[in-house]
Amino acid sequence: MKVREGAVRVKAVYLAIGVTLAGEKEVLGMWLAQTEGAKFWLQVVTELRNRGVQDIFIACVDGLKGFPEAIEAVFPQAAVQLCIVHMVRHSLNYVSWKRRPEVAADLKRIYQSATLDEAEQLLGEFEAKWDDEYLPIGQSWRRNWARLTPFFDYPPEIRKVIYTTNAIESVNMSLRKLTKNRGSFPSDEALLKLFYLALKNISQKWTMPIRDWKAALTRFTIQFEERIPQA
Repeated sequence: MKVREGAVRVKAVYLAIGVTLAGEKEVLGMWLAQTEGAKFWLQVVTELRNRGVQDIFIACVDGLKGFPEAIEAVFPQAAVQLCIVHMVRHSLNYVSWKRRPEVAADLKRIYQSATLDEAEQLLGEFEAKWDDEYLPIGQSWRRNWARLTPFFDYPPEIRKVIYTTNAIESVNMSLRKLTKNRGSFPSDEALLKLFYLALKNISQKWTMPIRDWKAALTRFTIQFEERIPQA
């Protein structure tokens, strides 16, 4: 977003959305900043804890530098899952338009594997096939493998609840539609007020638990038994 501060400055609005134990989405916070990094993300996650977030079972993030480490520092028991959709998009940046469908299909085989062992085998096959042309893709998946694969601990029907940031992407899309025809905002306050009101309207439509939540909660209750509040 563009904000006038004497000169016009470009700033980013960062959002965090949580899913409660009832399966309900909730906007946890909104931050405006010109730069990001480990220190910024640590402040964000610390603020969430200070404002009442007691525990995070799984945090799905889109690969922002320093964010996974900040989450693990404040919530050491949290499993950090890098968003598979963002990882695939990043990978396809290296690929020509003509080859993208074939490369995307091979990447899909990896993350739709039945087991972690099968996924690792298919990653090896991907590297053998594509490393000569697109070496950075295989290297990136290997480098981030530990944070790309936590969702394999769960049954297939609830993996999509875990491995994508689709919930927040749909909110971002709604906010972009709202601001696409605006040149700039007169102040940070004006921008945050507009987004606050927009998020209030968006969240009023969240009247149902997210898809496949009952199956997910059953699994979480078993897996995180000691961390589930007893009520």
